[in-house]
Amino acid sequence: MNERVKKTQNRTVVTVISRISEKPVGKEVCLVVIYGMDLGKKYNLEQPAIIIGRSSKSDIQVDQESVSRNHAKIINTGKTIILRDLGSTNGTYVNDELIDEYVLRDGDFIKIGRTIFKFLSGNNIENSYHEEIYRLTTIDGLTQIYNKRYFLETLEREISRAHRYRRELSMIMFDIDHFKKINDTYGHLAGDYVLKQLASVVKSRIRREDTMSRYGGEEFAIVLPEVDSYNANQTAEKIRKLVEKTVFKFEDTKIPVTISVGVCSITPDTKDPGEFIKKADEKLYQAKSQGRNQVCA
Repeated sequence: MNERVKKTQNRTVVTVISRISEKPVGKEVCLVVIYGMDLGKKYNLEQPAIIIGRSSKSDIQVDQESVSRNHAKIINTGKTIILRDLGSTNGTYVNDELIDEYVLRDGDFIKIGRTIFKFLSGNNIENSYHEEIYRLTTIDGLTQIYNKRYFLETLEREISRAHRYRRELSMIMFDIDHFKKINDTYGHLAGDYVLKQLASVVKSRIRREDTMSRYGGEEFAIVLPEVDSYNANQTAEKIRKLVEKTVFKFEDTKIPVTISVGVCSITPDTKDPGEFIKKADEKLYQAKSQGRNQVCA
């Protein structure tokens, strides 16, 4: 694959030329909403031209303030599917890159405003669609880490396992300090970027056997099997420092980000996941009340 990047009117234009994209596309190609309103909705892309925008006349309507009336256009040439930005105010993103025009490939993530679509193509589009719907039951569409439902199922299973085999188990809960201020100052698109980038940074530094999930809006949780309270606290402090040192940069603007962290470990009387979460949450709010950007265990 060859990629050419150039600057035009302060916008990054990414043109991708792929041998795969030169082949005729299958009869069925579609977009699936994986984050935002109408979660799981499928839009078939059989028409030669499809407009995405805030206008009620758009073929795919995304009714958000951050979306232009006519935001982007999808062109089906019969051989390729092209996504073209229509001079939108906040831009069109593919795989987190700001684009003017882009040849879509199977699995690409398209961000219009705060809505994320996944582009699906291939011979068995229906099977791919159902697989994506199944993924949505466990994966958060924005951050691409596990969601709250999967976290609760995992925690219940790990608590049972820890008691059965007399193993250690700890949990970390953290949220972003003054996240509302980030949204108010830099905008919700910047806030979404921070959430996604933070998830990616932290996930890359935890063990494979640990389970990281988006628990709430700006709150995250990590289940740490076979980790005692001391080592859980050490891990939490490493994560806190990592986030503090990470440069979060959205459209050339640096956004300072810190987190407050709560840590708790299993005890013989810990049976209910709700109790375990409550303990970690109490420690998290203790960290926040004591000045934020710190760990309480």
